[in-house]
Amino acid sequence: MFVALQSVFSVILMIGLGFGLAKARWFEGDAASLISRLVVNVALPAYMVSNLTGGYDRAKLLSMLPGLPVPFAVMIASYLVAMGLAALLHVHKDRRGTFQSMFALSNSVFIGLPVNLLLFGEASLPFALLYYIANTTMFWTLGVYGIAADGALRNGGQKPSLLSWSGLRRILSPPLLGFLIAVILILLGITLPKSIMDSCRYLGNMTTPLSMLFIGIVIARVEWKTLKFERDYVVVLAGRFLATPALMALALRWLELPLLMKQVFFMQATMPAMTQTPILAAAYKADTEYAAIGTSLTTVASMISIPVYMTLIGLIIG
Repeated sequence: MFVALQSVFSVILMIGLGFGLAKARWFEGDAASLISRLVVNVALPAYMVSNLTGGYDRAKLLSMLPGLPVPFAVMIASYLVAMGLAALLHVHKDRRGTFQSMFALSNSVFIGLPVNLLLFGEASLPFALLYYIANTTMFWTLGVYGIAADGALRNGGQKPSLLSWSGLRRILSPPLLGFLIAVILILLGITLPKSIMDSCRYLGNMTTPLSMLFIGIVIARVEWKTLKFERDYVVVLAGRFLATPALMALALRWLELPLLMKQVFFMQATMPAMTQTPILAAAYKADTEYAAIGTSLTTVASMISIPVYMTLIGLIIG
């Protein structure tokens, strides 16, 4: 437990550094966007290739696949709960898709992956990626559909289709492509030249520190004085940090899976809402402020939830 708490403290220190530098105006203009693009498009794909091809063979890789349906099932169940609560609590119809996405789907790659690497080490990477595959598929299909439907309702536009070519392109994001390339290389038994592997490892090592700095920047940019704390946000926080983790814990207790996989899946389920939610809300002309405040609140709250759940994970998972 002490080692886990030390890792959490490392997370908080790096986020605090990002927060302090942002307040000192080190990250003006598009600096935060540049960090985000570097992590998602360069560091993460390189990390996938260097870590997976360097530490896994075909048998070890295939042994992880039975765990993949678990995050899919939990996210679908959480999304259905969110739909029921949205109707019960009379959430504005042009906010329901955004509400449901923030409630059920977590930031499994930008925050979840580096946090799990810090907490559990590099052995956690494949399990974190399994969760990421499920989460990114759900977000770029069901999540995007709901946010786009909000925008259509808000502006009297045409209701979007659930499946589309643009949605498929987003699912095949650079981190997922990096994962798929690594999987193909492992299955075919191909070893990359040392110069390429070294380059991937050096670039991949940027993932965690840049991700933590970015979270600090996001928190520093929240306009707390103008924040309108509505009931919806309380329910979103409950969904992110109580309901979805509870569903995951319930599912894991009934399954025979490796302990590390269970721990990683559970921690991924406790992560904040996707940082892309307000970006998509703006793109589809949904309620951008609502999405931005909800996402920011969950990000800030995760600084409390991460150490709490890491302390209690032994009792919860068993």
